[in-house]
Amino acid sequence: MKVTPVQTPAGLEPAFDLASYYPLLIYAVVVVLFAVGTIAATHLFPFKPRKRTRVKQMTYESGMDPVGSARMQFDIKFYLIAILFLVFDVELLFLYPWAVIAYGDGGDQLWRRVFGTIVFLEILVFMTTLVIAYFYAWKKGVFRWR
Repeated sequence: MKVTPVQTPAGLEPAFDLASYYPLLIYAVVVVLFAVGTIAATHLFPFKPRKRTRVKQMTYESGMDPVGSARMQFDIKFYLIAILFLVFDVELLFLYPWAVIAYGDGGDQLWRRVFGTIVFLEILVFMTTLVIAYFYAWKKGVFRWR
């Protein structure tokens, strides 16, 4: 089936073709069937323990017998390390698209001329803020494991 071009204000563009979305539809159907099939297989077939004993019903804790209550307080250092990881991980989420647009081969030269310097300075301010936050956390002893 041939797709005829359509005249738009932006110029001559190919018309919408639903056939180009068939691979996505097939993928979505496979994912849904896999999820439903997996859940159904655990209930239809005898994959569960046949004899319910006290040992089989006990909570599994990485091969160790659970000791104590699950309602104990955790030290704040675990949360600080997790939050610092998220901060520096999200930093990469902001830097990667900028680097691709600013320095990629297929980037728009007009965009680089108009916004390149401004955006580069904004990224420098962003990175400086992160470095200051890193040294602040270091000075406060967040990275020291006690």
